Amino acid sequence: MRIARFSFTKIGHGPLGDIFRPYADVLFFAKKTGAWLSINMVVDSGADYTLLPRRYAAALGIDLGRECVAETTLGVGGSETVYLYKKLPVRIGNWQKEIPVGFLERDDIPALLGRLDCLEVLKVTFQNYKTTLEK
Repeated sequence: MRIARFSFTKIGHGPLGDIFRPYADVLFFAKKTGAWLSINMVVDSGADYTLLPRRYAAALGIDLGRECVAETTLGVGGSETVYLYKKLPVRIGNWQKEIPVGFLERDDIPALLGRLDCLEVLKVTFQNYKTTLEK
C-alpha cells in the first residue's frame, strides 16, 4: 500500500551532471505547540537513524540537555555530537509512527530521514526521479 510519493529536487550541477536529491515532506509532532511541524527531508537509506539540525529541537519543544542522550558519531565529515531522543511522533502521508531522532549540534546540514524504525519498516523505491514509500 503506497503511503506517499515525492519528486526528486534538483540541487545543482556538478562535474558529473545534474544533481537531484530525494526529498520528502515529513510531519513531526511538536509537543511545545501541540501541532504538526512539516520538515522537508532527504530520504537517506544510508543514514542509520533520522537526523535533524539543532534548530528543530526548540521548534519541537525538546530540551537537548534534559531529554536527550549525547553521543559521538562518525561519518564522512568526521565526528559529531548527536543528541538522541527516544521516540518522536512522525507522519508521512497516511502513515504514522513514533521513531528515534537525533539532533546535530549544527544547522548547516539537511534533515535526513533514516532507517531505524522508519525506512527499515517501509518499502522505499527510487525510480525515475521519484521516491515512493509503501507499507
